[in-house]
Amino acid sequence: MRLDKFVSHATGLPREISKRAVRKKQVQVNGAVVTNAAYQVAVDDQIVFDGERLVIPGPRYLMLNKPAGYVCATEDGDHPIVLDLLHDMNPEGLSIAGRLDIDTTGLVLLSDDGQWLHRVTSPRHLFAKVYRVQLHSPVDQQTIDSFASGMLLRGEDKPTAPAQCVALADNGAEVTLNEGRYHQVKRMFAACGNHVISLHRSQIGAVILDAALAPGEYRELSADEIASFQP
Repeated sequence: MRLDKFVSHATGLPREISKRAVRKKQVQVNGAVVTNAAYQVAVDDQIVFDGERLVIPGPRYLMLNKPAGYVCATEDGDHPIVLDLLHDMNPEGLSIAGRLDIDTTGLVLLSDDGQWLHRVTSPRHLFAKVYRVQLHSPVDQQTIDSFASGMLLRGEDKPTAPAQCVALADNGAEVTLNEGRYHQVKRMFAACGNHVISLHRSQIGAVILDAALAPGEYRELSADEIASFQP
């Protein structure tokens, strides 16, 4: 790992400030001042910044209540990204599990633990995703049956996996999927002749979006929530 990246991770400082600190001779590696920000840090190196030894904290696991208008990406030139919502945290190294469309709201999981992220997103593990949907028209029995049996979406050669669709009052529905194809919920309702007005994800696997989180807020996952994605 680069020295400036190590300092950034360990202190929470932005990468550019960490790089500047290295160049200003504020960082020592194994007792010697190093001014090359690209210096590669070894596992057993002792890094000291302004007289204080640095240690990179353990992996981070977060849940975020995504508002509309943000994209689930680490960078985007046209729209704000969900990492912009992590105001008091250095987002570098975090990746997103369970991406949502720009106009879809609700539960997003983030971590810098690559293996954990893979388990969350891998279709092999079949962690169900639950959505609350507002529709143009009420859900009929034919739609419920089509979701349950799977349907062939336009442009694809494999039917969707069986999914659960429960009709709710006021043209609402709750949908549970075990896969995550592109715009899947919207496309499935469109194939049934209906139109999604709004879409909100409330659950991934056993992790339910914390009702105390307002749109744009986040919190760390509990140990039980993290462990719930173990194989």
